[in-house]
Amino acid sequence: MDDRILDPDGASRRLAAWKGRIGKLAAATQAMSDQLSQARVTATDPAGLARVTVDSTGALVGLQLTDRIRGAAPAAVAQAVMTTLAAARRQMADRSRELITGTLGDGSPTGQAIAEAVGRQLRSTPVPAPETPPAEPKSERRRPKLPVPDDDDDGYDLRSYLRRD
Repeated sequence: MDDRILDPDGASRRLAAWKGRIGKLAAATQAMSDQLSQARVTATDPAGLARVTVDSTGALVGLQLTDRIRGAAPAAVAQAVMTTLAAARRQMADRSRELITGTLGDGSPTGQAIAEAVGRQLRSTPVPAPETPPAEPKSERRRPKLPVPDDDDDGYDLRSYLRRD
């Protein structure tokens, strides 16, 4: 039988050491969470049409369109925004890894697991393709007018029996 199990003083020391490690991990995790909640990344598209800012979840928190959009087709502007949003999310994945390993340490299994999960989430967030511009409206179709019934209605009255005339 293991004498360490029967040693109450040794068990108390091991429990105190374990509690200390858990306390340090909790404090580091809280610091990491605080840093991530404040993290922002801004990216600009190569053509200079748009700048997007994302938070640590990859959510769009800022969008600036430059004067260069005036000569651009709407579909090109939409594509620039969506492509830049994807780039900003990839940059945020890298920044998140830096923050996580900086607070929890490179060798921390917890930090590695969190960094992988955050990176996977940010890199796999689908960026919807811009919608194709609507086609030119077709000439409006009009329903053909129904012929006005003549007085030969075989005794049917088209007026509602629920109304009083």
